[in-house]
Amino acid sequence: MVDSVAFTTAGGARLTLRPIVPGDEPKMVRFHGTLSEQSVYARYFHMMRLGVRVSHERLARICHADFTRDIVLVAEAGDEGARSIVGVGRLTLAPARDEAEFAIVVSDAWQGQGLGTALLRRLVDIGRARGLRRITADILPDNQAMQHASRHVGFTCRFDPDAGVVRAELDLG
Repeated sequence: MVDSVAFTTAGGARLTLRPIVPGDEPKMVRFHGTLSEQSVYARYFHMMRLGVRVSHERLARICHADFTRDIVLVAEAGDEGARSIVGVGRLTLAPARDEAEFAIVVSDAWQGQGLGTALLRRLVDIGRARGLRRITADILPDNQAMQHASRHVGFTCRFDPDAGVVRAELDLG
């Protein structure tokens, strides 16, 4: 099981990083409404309309994550009665289960406060605890913030001219 942890942003806001749960679907709908086209493109490598991102079928699959294959964390802000999701981090395990790929998206209003780095660090900790050998990601070349966060956590980032992406790799073993 994945535990919840507290995180304080550079601006002093206290957030909770926790596993996603089925009841998060309405919060995920609101979260996707906070993302700019640029943030969507940086996460998915193509434009995806809001209606597609918040479809019940898609969000039900995400919110009912099978933690043996996908570890999905949300960053939650606000008071007990009015909590909102402001970031999502995902670790998708490869079929061999000794490698995983990460993906992170942070609400535009919360970017630049260390949240992406905190989500990535938490995913790496979970990957280590699960005995993963390596974590990777493909990052768009113009997504400097995610490259910076990756390097900060210990990833090596190299441009792959054939794929047109920056490959982030972290060996854990």
